[in-house]
Amino acid sequence: MSKLLIITQVYENYGSAEKPHWKAKGSSDYVVKNFNGNYSKALAVVNAVRSQIEQDNEYLHEYIIGWDIEADDYLTEDERLQLKYEGKIVYPAKELAL
Repeated sequence: MSKLLIITQVYENYGSAEKPHWKAKGSSDYVVKNFNGNYSKALAVVNAVRSQIEQDNEYLHEYIIGWDIEADDYLTEDERLQLKYEGKIVYPAKELAL
């Protein structure tokens, strides 16, 4: 088994709806655990969960910028840093259900 890792880019509006001022605010990691499939199935799953992830309103944009199939024990960069500096993972990647 594997996990499907989905990565997003987040932008926040520091202006108003009338005069937006968009700033990149990092990214988020999402995972679909117990993934068993190939590229085509992964693409279908990404498209199926897109509505659970992406946002587009006058104050926040979040959209998918990439995805990959990873081993079950794969840790995101954020999870690895939490382990390194905190000794535990307090904020794991967000898990999505199909």
